Amino acid sequence: MAYKILSLRKHGELLDKAAGWFHQKWGIPLEAYQESMAQCVKQEGPVPQWYMAMDGEAIIGGLGVIENDFHARKDLSPNVCAVYVEETHRCQGIAGKLLNHVCEDMSGFGIDTLYLLTDHTSFYERYGWEFLCMVQGDGEDKPSRMYVRHWST
Repeated sequence: MAYKILSLRKHGELLDKAAGWFHQKWGIPLEAYQESMAQCVKQEGPVPQWYMAMDGEAIIGGLGVIENDFHARKDLSPNVCAVYVEETHRCQGIAGKLLNHVCEDMSGFGIDTLYLLTDHTSFYERYGWEFLCMVQGDGEDKPSRMYVRHWST
């Protein structure tokens, strides 16, 4: 399957489409995505960033990098967030390629560490992420798993 990974900061024309897609997948208010993505497109700093895996005109996967993914550990930043691949495109390595791409891209900003909050176990380890600690998510009953990924810039 041929798909491309695009950075929203280089493809600002996709802002509305991407905001709608992430909103549909995660139920976070559309305005929150639009605001974060508008900041990304303005290129005022390394965070936030948004990435989409595109199959032609269709978004088949994506993720973002934000300061804090709705948790109490503000010191663990920046965070990969909203990792999602369409069910019809899962088990094809797309999430892994997105995760590797974000690390390479953030390297260009001088960032060599990212964090990720999830309830998944064993998935992110396949891509070089290490379990760090349990973290209380905003409004969550139970703590979630915080992962970290380090690399050289």
